[in-house]
Amino acid sequence: MTAQILLILIFAIPAVAAVGLAGIADYRIASRVNMLASLLTLVAGLMMFGVSGYTDDFLLLDELNIVFIVLNSFVGFTASAFSATYIRHEMESGRLTPTHLRFYHAIYQVMMFGMNLALVTNNIGLMWVAIELATLATVMMVGIYRTHEALEAAWKYFILGSVGIGFALFGTILIYMAAQPVTGEGLPGMVWSLLVMRAAEFDPALLNIAFIFLLLGYGTKVGLAPLHAWLPDAHAEGPTPISAVLSGLLLNIALYAVLRFKMLLAANAGALAPGPLMMGLGLLSLIFAAFMLYRRRDIKRMFAYSSIEHMGIIVFAFGIGGPLANFAGLLQMTMHSLAKSAIFFAVGHISQAKGTQRIAEIRGLTVSHPVLGWGLVLGTVAIAGMPPLGVFMSEFLVVTSTFARGPWLSIPLVFGLLVAFGALLLRLNGLAFGEPTGGGSPAKASYIPMFGHLALVLVAGIWLPPALVIWFQHVAEMLG
Repeated sequence: MTAQILLILIFAIPAVAAVGLAGIADYRIASRVNMLASLLTLVAGLMMFGVSGYTDDFLLLDELNIVFIVLNSFVGFTASAFSATYIRHEMESGRLTPTHLRFYHAIYQVMMFGMNLALVTNNIGLMWVAIELATLATVMMVGIYRTHEALEAAWKYFILGSVGIGFALFGTILIYMAAQPVTGEGLPGMVWSLLVMRAAEFDPALLNIAFIFLLLGYGTKVGLAPLHAWLPDAHAEGPTPISAVLSGLLLNIALYAVLRFKMLLAANAGALAPGPLMMGLGLLSLIFAAFMLYRRRDIKRMFAYSSIEHMGIIVFAFGIGGPLANFAGLLQMTMHSLAKSAIFFAVGHISQAKGTQRIAEIRGLTVSHPVLGWGLVLGTVAIAGMPPLGVFMSEFLVVTSTFARGPWLSIPLVFGLLVAFGALLLRLNGLAFGEPTGGGSPAKASYIPMFGHLALVLVAGIWLPPALVIWFQHVAEMLG
C-alpha cells in the first residue's frame, strides 16, 4: 500500500466512522464500531513503517510525524476500548442518555479525525484548521454531562482555546507574509516542506514575531503556564476517557505544531533562537504545576496539573536542543502519553467505584480494590519518575542533557522534579493505603488498557528496542 493511501486512511477512517456513528442508536454497537474504527486507524499507522517518506502540497510523511501518528492512533484505540465499558456504566447510572452516547461516539471520531489530519497535512493553514476542529470536538465532549460545572469548564476551554488559536492564526499569517516574497503568492507560501527548504531566505524579523505568537497560541493547547487555566477544569468535568485523550494526545498535537515551526526558525540564521523561549515556558510550567499538586482536592485535577508539569519538561527538553535532549523529549512525550492515559483509566475506575473524585473521600484502594489500587500505585510511581520505569529513563536523559548544555538550568529543573515527586507520593499514600473509605462497589470497566499501557512503560524503562532507539535518534537529529 502506498504512502499516499495510508496518509489518507489515517484521517478518512475516523471521518467516515464519525458519520456512521451519528446514525447508530444502540450504544453497544456504537462502542464496537468506535473501537473498530480506532483499530483500523492504528493498523494504517503501523503500516507506515513499511513505506518511505511522502510529500505533496497537502500531505506529508516523515520520521517526525510517524512518531506522533503511531502514538496518537495507539492511545486513541486503547481509550476507545476503555471507553466501551466505562460509558456503559455512565448510562446505567443515569449520567448519560442513549442520545448522549450517540453524540459521544461520533464526536470521539471527529476528534481523532482533527488530530490525525493535523499530523499528516503539509499545509500550515490546514494544520491550524485541523487543530481547531479537534479543540472544538473536545470542548463538546467536556460539556457532555450538562452539569453547571461541566458547562462552565467547556466554556472556559472554548474561550481560552479561542484566544490561543487566534494567536496561532496570526502567527501562521505572519509566516505566510514572510514566505510570500520568496515563494510567491498562493499555496506555496503555506506548504511546510517548501517553507523549511526556503526558510533561510525569509525576513527574520517576521519569523521572530510569528514564532512568539505561535508559541503562545499553540502553547495554550499544550497547557503551558500561564496559559493553562482551561486544562484542570476540562479534565475534572469531562468523561474520563476524554481526559486520557486530552493528556495523552491533544497536548502532543499542539506540541507537534510548535516543533514544526521551531524547525523553520532553526533554518534561518538571522532569526532568534527559539530554545530560550521554550526553556523559559517549560521551566515555569514545571515549577508552577509541581507546587499546585500539593493543593488539589480533586483527583482528576491533580493529575491534570501533573500533565502541565510533564509538558513543561518536554518543551524544556526540546528547547535545550541537541541530539540527546531531543531524544529525551521524544521519549518523555511517549512515556507521558502512555503512563498518564493509564492513570486516567485508573481514575475512571476509581470515580465509578467510589462515587466521587474528591481525594479526601478516597482511601485504602489497595485494600478495597486491590487490583485497581496497585494499578494506581504503579501508574503514579511511573509518572513520578521512579526507576526502573520509562519516565525515569527519559527524565534522567533530560537532566543529563541539561548538565551538558546548560548546567545552571539543571538547578530549577531538578528542583521542580523533586517538588512534583514529593507531591505525588504524598497524595498516593492516602489514596492507596490505610483504612478504606468511600463507596465499595466494584469497578466494571476493563483493566486491560490500563495495565497494557503500564506494561509498556515498565518494559521501556528496562529495554528499548534498537530499532526504536535508531528511529528516535533520526528524529532528534531532524529537530536540531
